[in-house]
Amino acid sequence: MRSPGRAAVAAGALLSLGGAALAAANVATVRVARPDAPDVPPGRRVSVLLPVRNEAAVVGRCLRALLAQEGVADLEILVLDDGSADGTADLARAVAGDDPRVRVLTGDPPPPGWLGKPHAGARLAAEATGDVLVFVDADVLLHPRAVAAAVAVMAESGLRLLSLMPRQVADSPGERLVQPLLAWSWLSTLPVRPAEHSRRPSTAAAIGQFLVVDRATYAAFGGHGAVRDRVVDDIELARAAKRAGHRAGMVVGSDVASCRMYADWAELRAGHTKWLWAAFGAGGRVVPAAAVCGVLLLLGPVPTAAALRGSRLGLAGYAAGVAGRALVARRVGSRVWPDVLAHPASTAAAAFLLADSVRARRRGTLTWKGRPLP
Repeated sequence: MRSPGRAAVAAGALLSLGGAALAAANVATVRVARPDAPDVPPGRRVSVLLPVRNEAAVVGRCLRALLAQEGVADLEILVLDDGSADGTADLARAVAGDDPRVRVLTGDPPPPGWLGKPHAGARLAAEATGDVLVFVDADVLLHPRAVAAAVAVMAESGLRLLSLMPRQVADSPGERLVQPLLAWSWLSTLPVRPAEHSRRPSTAAAIGQFLVVDRATYAAFGGHGAVRDRVVDDIELARAAKRAGHRAGMVVGSDVASCRMYADWAELRAGHTKWLWAAFGAGGRVVPAAAVCGVLLLLGPVPTAAALRGSRLGLAGYAAGVAGRALVARRVGSRVWPDVLAHPASTAAAAFLLADSVRARRRGTLTWKGRPLP
């Protein structure tokens, strides 16, 4: 290979080896929410907050799982219907029945300057009466002791805001290719335990599928009002908490929660196009997004292509990438074999989705749950 090509392969191999080493360290030390956690202490009121918009396909099973929570003596469940047109609110009321723990609220359109989900979160938090706020997405299915487990991790860790990474259910080929990268990108790029103690917003990580925050902390950093116009409101909530001097972090929640975000490639592409520009595309700017795409290609396709041409360095980079993916998959309960062998295709797909997201952002064609993104 010529010098530039050799340098690219070397860079890819080094990045992959470093990522695998960090993944190994994180897998050994990351906090894990466990179903055998103790009950929530008496006197600790927990509010589970469920924003829904056109979630008729999943709201029933999600709410039934919330009603089946164990180890939480003082529990309230608030469901906010954010303008659904598919009967979501009626289904939620039917499942709740006359259970006094549940209230189904009717949302209002977001005011100027607000996006829909942050506005729904703020409204739910304003209605909640608990000491602990637990935000759950409608496509998440909780283990009966999931809420108790989350509160236990908060108590033992000292984290004031934490999100739990559910097991990502992926059945179609596109899902299996892309969805495992959610956990992999977290555990192979961020030193998880040291990040818990850092106040730097750049060390924040979060996933809004299952997010828990102390009520007083939420109020102190401004809650969803601080992230009212943010597409990736989960990460921005964690950053806001850190800026205000509070500890925030992520834990493995695959033993107590699962989530299937998308059913096929079309849904997955539309879903990732909505938010990747904000999380990894530097707000839709071309040069930083191109740099991230370049790193993704270095982490998979570049060393793999070199390995196929006989490069030992390329083979080492490919092997490191697969090893890192396998370590993370075992820890978070994802499929390991043969899916991890397709790691180069996964990172290439992620680069394509990021570029697609930035392009849509710059064209102004993005929508979120049927609402245009300004």
